Amino acid sequence: MLYRLLSGDFPRSRVLTAILLLLFLGLLCAPFVFPGIKALNVAAKVLIFVVLVASFDLLLGYTGIVSFAHTMFFGIGAYGIAIATSRLGPTWGALALGMLGALGLSLLLSLAVGLFSLRVRAIFFAMITLAVAAAFQTLASQLSDFTGGEDGLTFKIPELLSPSFELFEDELLGVLIDGKIILYYLLFAVATALVLALLRIVNSPFGRVLQAIRENEFRAEAIGYRVVIYRTLSSVLSALFACAAGCMLALWLRYNGPDTSLSFEIMMDVLLIVVIGGMGTMYGAVIGAVLFLVAQSYLQDLLRIGSEAAASLPWLAALLSPDRWLLWLGLLFVLSVYYFPTGVVGRLRTARVR
Repeated sequence: MLYRLLSGDFPRSRVLTAILLLLFLGLLCAPFVFPGIKALNVAAKVLIFVVLVASFDLLLGYTGIVSFAHTMFFGIGAYGIAIATSRLGPTWGALALGMLGALGLSLLLSLAVGLFSLRVRAIFFAMITLAVAAAFQTLASQLSDFTGGEDGLTFKIPELLSPSFELFEDELLGVLIDGKIILYYLLFAVATALVLALLRIVNSPFGRVLQAIRENEFRAEAIGYRVVIYRTLSSVLSALFACAAGCMLALWLRYNGPDTSLSFEIMMDVLLIVVIGGMGTMYGAVIGAVLFLVAQSYLQDLLRIGSEAAASLPWLAALLSPDRWLLWLGLLFVLSVYYFPTGVVGRLRTARVR
């Protein structure tokens, strides 16, 4: 049963297996183990980014395509939910319509980008996708009648998923089960299903062809594979999964704007997470997302504690100032790339082979 769920792609390292199991249990029990709104928000953001990063790794790690338009599909998913629910009301039908509309638009746009641009090589394709993403972000900011412009859209969701809903009158294990907790477990189930689906894709014959194209595109073409078709299909599948992640983000925040889902900073975060976790490994998306988002969310708190503890040494206290958290985050990234050039997953698997 486990073999089928993981599509035969086991971690192949005891340490990696233990880490993944610990992370899975931690996310599963997050509302009960890590109380507080901030901790729950970080856990939910991890689930969303695991899907987003895994979908991007299908492009970069498995197919060898560098695209900067990935957050465009992420934003389409978020705007699909936001526009549908703000206009049709907080109903399940509005959610379904918004999601289907976003998936349909993502399908058409990714197909167009794939057919018109995937014949372009390397850096030129990356520049085209960057231009398309920038144009879409500008369009979302200017169409204020539909997207809310720079202010974005705030909307309501079905009562079952809203914080005001209480499933039980009494607390369960010290936690009140409200709509926010129900929504978190809905995101957990969706994220788990989508990651397992991506594992199935990359370990199928289709996924093997994508890896062959990544290793040597000309050889894959020579033995009879239509490289453009496979690259286009990879682009479409990646866009659909990114769109689903955007829907998850909009549901959790109950708000969406250009900076929330379309900013270039999100694209840079995704690239960093892929490199930290390990390209060409779906498990790398999980580990990379957890490491990066936890560091991003709690590094300032740790630096504040360190700065207060080093108050007797002014130079050290200034160095550990919470205002310098980006400096320390960059340093951590440089160290992770230096000591884990193939990512955390690649390093652990290599150590296991040795």
